[in-house]
Amino acid sequence: MGTIISTVNMKGGVGKTTLTVNLATCLAKYHQKRVLVLDLDAQISATLSLMSPHDFAKIRRKKRTLSYLLESVIRPNPHNKLTIEDIIYPSVCEISGLDILPGDIELYDEYIVSEMLHKQAKLYETSEFEKVWNNLERDLMSKILAPVMEQYDYIIMDCAPGYNLLTRSGIAASQFYIIPARPEPLSVVGMQLLERRIVKLKASHQNEDGINPKLLGIVFILSGGGLLSRYYNQVMRRVQQDFQAQQLFENSIPMDVNVAKAVDMFMPVAVALPNSSGAKAFIKLTEEFLVKIQKANQE
Repeated sequence: MGTIISTVNMKGGVGKTTLTVNLATCLAKYHQKRVLVLDLDAQISATLSLMSPHDFAKIRRKKRTLSYLLESVIRPNPHNKLTIEDIIYPSVCEISGLDILPGDIELYDEYIVSEMLHKQAKLYETSEFEKVWNNLERDLMSKILAPVMEQYDYIIMDCAPGYNLLTRSGIAASQFYIIPARPEPLSVVGMQLLERRIVKLKASHQNEDGINPKLLGIVFILSGGGLLSRYYNQVMRRVQQDFQAQQLFENSIPMDVNVAKAVDMFMPVAVALPNSSGAKAFIKLTEEFLVKIQKANQE
């Protein structure tokens, strides 16, 4: 069975997508792992980091995005014929073993979700509405992924900032989550808020098996340099005081303009510019990731 991992932070702009696509790429390219990337963010940054807008437009016209699968769960239709295998885009960036389930700019209709929950709640007492909500939260992403779980070593989900339904469902379906963060106050606050939300998420599902995502680690994605470096180090030391050593990745990702250049090429930096400092940092981070996963699975 594949290991499901969410990359998540309450704050946007902290490097979630950069971490997701480059970690997935390095796992497939350098360690021959079978990896599926899921884009749960309506900004579709992970999708456009692995394929061109032209390619995305073509598959979206054919409804081969996550949106189709979400609608199939939220509002089942016997005429829906596509499966998750039909929608997964294989061997992105010409890397064998690296697949993506593309996101969409319109992932689901909140009104339809509310309507569906209301109808289901009528089958229960009014006090059971929370149960209906928790069932959807728990099962949404798990149902979508169930048919392909055995086909991958790792399934990595790029979650949207904030704490919407897909982010919660993605975390609930995960064995582990990784928090990317910049050493800046608002990013750290987003990390602290996320930890509190996940505690509540576990509590709301405490009587159910399998809902116990564990923090694999915090990865610092640095920005800026020069005079900012001393300030960043102060913030990082503050985080180190709040978390145990094993909850922090030793490797961080340095400021490297090549990471941004790679995005313009619709590729991860590990593919587009493999000799850059950013790419080399992701390679080292991936090696540490594999060690952490092995230790966590043995506990």
